[in-house]
Amino acid sequence: AKPEPERGRRSRAGSGRAEMPYKLKKEKEPPKLAKGTAKPSSSSKDGGGESTEEAQPQPQPQPQPQPQPPSSNKRPSNSTPPPTQLSKIKYSGGPQIVKKERRQSSSRFNLSKNRELQKLPALKDSPTQEREELFIQKLRQCCVLFDFVSDPLSDLKFKEVKRAGLNEMVEYITHSRDVVTEAIYPEAVTMFSVNLFRTLPPSSNPTGAEFDPEEDEPTLEAAWPHLQLVYEFFLRFLESPDFQPNIAKKYIDQKFVLALLDLFDSEDPRERDFLKTILHRIYGKFLGLRAYIRRQINHIFYRFIYETEHHNGIAELLEILGSIINGFALPLKEEHKMFLIRVLLPLHKVKSLSVYHPQLAYCVVQFLEKESSLTEPVIVGLLKFWPKTHSPKEVMFLNELEEILDVIEPSEFSKVMEPLFRQLAKCVSSPHFQVAERALYYWNNEYIMSLISDNAARVLPIMFPALYRNSKSHWNKTIHGLIYNALKLFMEMNQKLFDDCTQQYKAEKQKGRFRMKEREEMWQKIEELARLNPQYPMFRAPPPLPPVYSMETETPTAEDIQLLKRTVETEAVQMLKDIKKEKVLLRRKSELPQDVYTIKALEAHKRAEEFLTASQEAL
Repeated sequence: AKPEPERGRRSRAGSGRAEMPYKLKKEKEPPKLAKGTAKPSSSSKDGGGESTEEAQPQPQPQPQPQPQPPSSNKRPSNSTPPPTQLSKIKYSGGPQIVKKERRQSSSRFNLSKNRELQKLPALKDSPTQEREELFIQKLRQCCVLFDFVSDPLSDLKFKEVKRAGLNEMVEYITHSRDVVTEAIYPEAVTMFSVNLFRTLPPSSNPTGAEFDPEEDEPTLEAAWPHLQLVYEFFLRFLESPDFQPNIAKKYIDQKFVLALLDLFDSEDPRERDFLKTILHRIYGKFLGLRAYIRRQINHIFYRFIYETEHHNGIAELLEILGSIINGFALPLKEEHKMFLIRVLLPLHKVKSLSVYHPQLAYCVVQFLEKESSLTEPVIVGLLKFWPKTHSPKEVMFLNELEEILDVIEPSEFSKVMEPLFRQLAKCVSSPHFQVAERALYYWNNEYIMSLISDNAARVLPIMFPALYRNSKSHWNKTIHGLIYNALKLFMEMNQKLFDDCTQQYKAEKQKGRFRMKEREEMWQKIEELARLNPQYPMFRAPPPLPPVYSMETETPTAEDIQLLKRTVETEAVQMLKDIKKEKVLLRRKSELPQDVYTIKALEAHKRAEEFLTASQEAL
């Protein structure tokens, strides 16, 4: 008996999922989105009514290249969702012209009337017994808001006082112990709320299908010099070993979470990066808020799918959910299954799918790894939303479908293979060569080929007509080589079945030609009867167009079948050697100038996890 092929093959042609180490069992550790989070806090016993194992977010180690076993029943699981990109602009080679107006806007802050700040003594130089009161004074001082847009040069001295105070508090809470006392909780939460919870500015980029994340630059928050430090302080506050959720839950409540979720629609990707990490930490530390957080995220998704089709933070929210789904206890609750069917699958139909597809595909595959019985409704749902005219979106669906097939059970595969391969036959016949190429790469996946081999009698009759027809008629030579490879594999799999399919295809073509001949004869009879009508000259149709000849050759004869076999044998080997994975060529859609300031600001941004890594290394 042949050993079962390994499932852990990397998805072909730009799958978007990185190889990550396989986690054998759920580890009970505090939630992490990426490498370098703070050490677990002992005070994570929040009196919530939810089970500690239900929806426990999984730790997210930094992916390391791991040698894969020679054979395995289970595909190695990705332990982390794919991270969202800060800059999605792919075409950096275009003209870089500094615009007169930077792409900056500021949210509607309620500016403080009295903005004159006095520099307070340093925390490290003050007596120990006075540090708590001084810490509170600095927190209150940082509640003063400044104008960064209409008059950016105003209050420069006092802006610097606030910036220095925030920097000092970040260092203080990172490197000191026993500084997060009970009196600090309300002041820290208030300072965070006053600075961050605000009305976001209207979007400067177009919405819906007109928005192109690969070309439309994000609008950066003008007040970011202060907001970044506020976010960093609050993240260090949550990660502090002194942090006690039992005390903090009086201040970090449902109202706080709702305001936090509203900020995910910010256009500034740096802000969404911090929000993602903060919400994930809150989900991990406050058990009583978990169901509420999931419910509110669902509401955001519903509004996005069925009403607005525009939200800037969908990728970040899906990245959080990917980590949460990874920690769902088995068996899955009905609530979680409904989330998959009613929320995650309809997210595939939104026009801006490319913005968040890697994170969405990760979430779907995580569900199927948890419960294989969900495979059939998921694949049926994908086929329901399969794009008809959007070829790049179709390639994304093919990427995701291969990831699903990598984890599918043979019993589930037999339930969906007929509609699945009917769709794949359409993809192979697509005139868009990237769609056809991506579908034909399935035949390079060992596990998928083992599933096809076990069900060849049902799969080959569906695929053979599309493969044979396009081996002669497709305009792209690379597709010819991939089709020859697929035909060769089918021929080696079951020679008799391959010959039977060839003969059946020949018979079907003959029937088609016979029906066409009958139809033409019937129309000729109708034409002759029409000529007998005296009014025929008045309504005579224009002369018929010349017949359209198919690019396909005549019905295959026995000689054609033998020639096909010889061609498949030679061409499949040679052309497959010539096909190499090359760098994807990117078509620049326009020559619009790029804002150098925006690009540099995004490149200089340190992710939230990097701050936490640096703080741990310093301890």
